[in-house]
Amino acid sequence: MKRHTLHPRNNWQKEVEKLGFGFHTTNVPYWDESACYEFSMNEILFIEKASAELWDLCLGAVQHVMDNNLYHHFAIPEAFIPYIEKTWMEDHPAIYGRYDFCYQEGNLKLLEFNADTPTSLYEAGIIQWFWLQDFDKSKDQFNSVHEKLIAYWKYLKAYLYPGSLHFACVKGSLEDLTNTEYLRDCAIQAGLQTKLLFVDDIGWDQKDEIFVDMEDQPIKNIFKLYPWEWLVKEAFGTNILTDRNKTFWIEPGWKMLLSNKAILPILWELYPDCPYLLPAYFEPGRLTDYVKKPILSREGANIELVRGSSVLQSTEGEYGAEGYIYQELCALPDFDGNHPVLGSWIIGQEPAGMGIRESNTLVTNNLSRFIPHYIS
Repeated sequence: MKRHTLHPRNNWQKEVEKLGFGFHTTNVPYWDESACYEFSMNEILFIEKASAELWDLCLGAVQHVMDNNLYHHFAIPEAFIPYIEKTWMEDHPAIYGRYDFCYQEGNLKLLEFNADTPTSLYEAGIIQWFWLQDFDKSKDQFNSVHEKLIAYWKYLKAYLYPGSLHFACVKGSLEDLTNTEYLRDCAIQAGLQTKLLFVDDIGWDQKDEIFVDMEDQPIKNIFKLYPWEWLVKEAFGTNILTDRNKTFWIEPGWKMLLSNKAILPILWELYPDCPYLLPAYFEPGRLTDYVKKPILSREGANIELVRGSSVLQSTEGEYGAEGYIYQELCALPDFDGNHPVLGSWIIGQEPAGMGIRESNTLVTNNLSRFIPHYIS
């Protein structure tokens, strides 16, 4: 893996906005083509192989949690446990997830798995691909995101209830809306009937005990870019347990286990010989150099990096009440003060591409930049 400094395209803002990418810049650039990363084909094949193998291990870990009733580690409301198991046993449809990897000196380590509401999908699948066409169309990229999304929506069509597939996200987030609309567009290309609906506008028909949209039509299939850990704590969310339509929620309820960092110590306990896993524990004191992570957190909040008796970095936030895990410290590589984390996508249970986010600190946070890549 090499990092190259580049001259951005003239009027690159206009180019990405043509593609519907409206959140490329906040107070700092988010999409950043002043640099790119180069990978050899052997490196890409290695990342792809690791992603496929980890998916199988993750599914094994979910089964292990259920078989051994380990839900107490996950801070999941007890009322939802039968529902989680039902969605697993009935194989409710799932579409995607994103591993966050540390990669350096030929070693690849899993930092966490964003299995419920991962974003940066549009940047990975579309924006960086069109950048590559302008940069050097003779090069390739680890990127079959678009093709795999359409193909898997086609596959899932037979498993969904007849009628519309609703797509929902919160109001006021252009990033969430863009990612949701991209997934919806792929579903439309796959031949599905779709409707856009904001989470805030999902209705509950008290009389019939079913979810309804703004036109009072039943919601039987819904993709939601909204975290399960928020949904299960809301009075509205508990209606899922009594919903007479037994709506398919995508991602499904069993993803509550994989999207929770409590899965990391369980993976380590089950597969200590896996070269892609870092030692991780629920108890403090077992590691000298470690990262303390809330089991539920976002955007790098409430993270503490410790080496020996020194705190390398800590971040503030509103998370941590549900508990923490302790994972062996695996510091991100340093390219002149730039620290990349590799986001490897799983779509339809297969590796599908990669997006790289880069920060000026060892914790990837909401000021991280998306950097494109190519295969040499």
